[in-house]
Amino acid sequence: MTSKVLPLRRLFRIVNGGTPTPDAENWGGNIPWATPVDFGETFGPLRTTRRNLTRKGVDTGSTVVPKGTVLLSTRAPIGYVAVSEVAMAFNQGCRALVPTADGDSRFFGYQLESAKEYLRAQGLGTTFLELSSSALAQVPVVAPSPEQQRRIADFLDAETARISSLDTSRSAQLNLLADRERAMLDLSFREARSATGTRLKYLFSVRPRYGVLVPVFADEGVPFIRVNDLLDLEGRADDLRNIPSELSAQYARSVVQPGDLLMSVVGTLGRAAIAPTSLAGANIARAVCSMRFMPEVEVELVKSWLGTSAFHKQALVATSTDTAQPTLGMEDLGNFALTWPSDPQERKHLVREIARVQDSMRRLRSKLERQKSVLAERRRALITAAVTGQIDVSTASGRGIEE
Repeated sequence: MTSKVLPLRRLFRIVNGGTPTPDAENWGGNIPWATPVDFGETFGPLRTTRRNLTRKGVDTGSTVVPKGTVLLSTRAPIGYVAVSEVAMAFNQGCRALVPTADGDSRFFGYQLESAKEYLRAQGLGTTFLELSSSALAQVPVVAPSPEQQRRIADFLDAETARISSLDTSRSAQLNLLADRERAMLDLSFREARSATGTRLKYLFSVRPRYGVLVPVFADEGVPFIRVNDLLDLEGRADDLRNIPSELSAQYARSVVQPGDLLMSVVGTLGRAAIAPTSLAGANIARAVCSMRFMPEVEVELVKSWLGTSAFHKQALVATSTDTAQPTLGMEDLGNFALTWPSDPQERKHLVREIARVQDSMRRLRSKLERQKSVLAERRRALITAAVTGQIDVSTASGRGIEE
C-alpha cells in the first residue's frame, strides 16, 4: 500500500466545542451533545448521547458538526475516539475533525485510537492534561487513497467486532464470577453454627480514621494508598505514589500499621485490603478509611464480610440521602451489624474455607483478565498493522459511511 503521511490539518478542519448555560431552554432538545463520557475506550460509531441540546443551546454555547465527523476527547481523558452517525454538538472536552478531503472517517478514527499514547504525550497542563487544537493539527496520519481507506475500515469493522464480542463474553464471565463470590460469602456467614451479631464499633481498638484530604505528590516521601490501590495492595506496594513526609505528619492519625483494614468509603464502598508489613508508616487518601481491631478479631473474616450482601445493604441505607456520590461516615460504619460465629475456632475455620474458595476464584479471575488483556493487545496490533499496510486487506469490500 502506497500512502502519504500528512498532518491532520491537511485532511480535516478542527472545531472546538462548548457547553451552554444551565438555563432550561438550552437543554432537552433533539440535538445530541457529546462529551467524553459518551465515548467508549475503543473507537466506534456514536449516534445517541446522554444529554441533548435545543437549537438555542447550540446557538448560545456549542457547535454542531455533520455526520461523519471524527470526535476526539482532548482532556479527561485524552484519546477516546468516535465518529458521528448523525449531526451533533459537543462540549469543550472534545474536538471535532470535520473532513475537508474525500476519504473514510472510520479509517482515521481507527488510526487515532492506535495513536492514543502518542496523543496523550502531546498533552500539556498543570491541573489536567489537554491536547490543544494546534498540537492536534500537527499530528501525522497515514493517508492512502480513499478506496484503500474504505477497504481497511471495512476490514477493521469486521475484525474488531469479533474481538469486541469475545471481550464482552469475558466481561460477562467476570461479572458472574463476582456474583458467585458474593453468594458464597453470604452463604458462609448465614450458615455459621454459632452465629451472633455485634456492632463493628465494639471490635475496634481505636476509632476508624479518614486520610489525607488534599494530597501533594513527591518523588520521595511516604507511600500513599488510594482507592484503586486496594485492588491489589501487596502487588502495588512498590509502585505507590508518595506524599511529602511533612504532609503525612499532619495526618498522623491515619498512618498505617500492619494489619489495619483499609476500606474505600467514597464512591465504590467496601473495596478493602489488609495493610502488609511492607507498608508500615504509609498514609491513606480521604476516600479510604483505616480500621484497627482488637487482637482477638480475625481481620481477614471482617474483610470477607465487607463483600457480603449484608454489608452492602447497610451501606446503601447509610448513604441513601447522598446527592453526589455515596460517602460512608465513621459513626454509621461503627454501627453496622456484623453477624459472624461467636466461637473463635469456628471463625478460624471459616477464614480458611473462604480463603480456599477465593483462591480458586482468584486464579480463574486472573485467567479471564489476562484473556481480556490479550484481546486488547490483539486489537491494537491489528489496527496498527492494517492502517500502515503491514497486512493485506484487499479482499475487504468498500462500504463507506452510509447516507
